[in-house]
Amino acid sequence: MSYKEETLIEGGREAPVPLQLFTVAAVLKNPWAGRGFVEDLKPEIHAIAPSLGELMTARMLEMTGGGDRIEAYGKAAVVGTDGEVEHASALIHTLRFGNHYRRAVNAQSYLAFTNTRGGPDAPIAVPLMDKNDAGRRSHYLTIQFSINDAPAHDEIVVVLGASIGGRPHHRIGDRYQDLAELGSTHG
Repeated sequence: MSYKEETLIEGGREAPVPLQLFTVAAVLKNPWAGRGFVEDLKPEIHAIAPSLGELMTARMLEMTGGGDRIEAYGKAAVVGTDGEVEHASALIHTLRFGNHYRRAVNAQSYLAFTNTRGGPDAPIAVPLMDKNDAGRRSHYLTIQFSINDAPAHDEIVVVLGASIGGRPHHRIGDRYQDLAELGSTHG
């Protein structure tokens, strides 16, 4: 599943540069569902995460026109009710998944993330942040959507998110201005 949103007017004013938001979502069978508590999740992580990350990254690059166009990025996972939040985390919090995306967009910052549990039509929130500057608040964004029939009790929804542009009329400054005003170098 893929999703694109474009903001042309915000706050009653035309955006100088339209904000474009994108998601790519995969719905897959939870490999740990129905097995009770599984101590070692690594065999399934190693079997699924690399190809999933590669496939989803390729789709995102196709949608956005390339990694150099992406300014902010993030990821999310929602596990169905027969799974643990750890199952959602397992597939997205491994370099075997995220490094495909990070390298493709030539990013320096970590991928913002959420991992939750829910049923069909559960809200999916994908937080985004600037791919190279974690303190650039104009690119603190969230994409929110749902999938009517996913995740089923034994499924996991895995999502990549991206933006081309930041909030159209950003005017709250960045973390560095706050730090300077507070006389601090730690945030």
